[in-house]
Amino acid sequence: MKIKPIFDRVVLLPKEADKETKSGIILPTASLEKSQVATVIAVGEGGTIDGKEVKMQVKVGQEVLFSKYSGTEFTFEGKKYIVIKQNDILAILED
Repeated sequence: MKIKPIFDRVVLLPKEADKETKSGIILPTASLEKSQVATVIAVGEGGTIDGKEVKMQVKVGQEVLFSKYSGTEFTFEGKKYIVIKQNDILAILED
């Protein structure tokens, strides 16, 4: 089975939050913040939404930074994903 978002939606696979600080302190699970960095898994086709043409600017495989409280989380085949609208993506992360 495959996930295929519609319109301007994007499916993301969030990165795991760091479980240890840079200085080596191990953080308890309860204090971990959700990561806002994710890998793009699937991209909708865009199209005309509310009378405006929407072109998709992200591609599968890119790493992105997204808004903290955006999207809908779901589990599919044992992995946790987030579906968000493209305008909730803040930046594309490049090397």
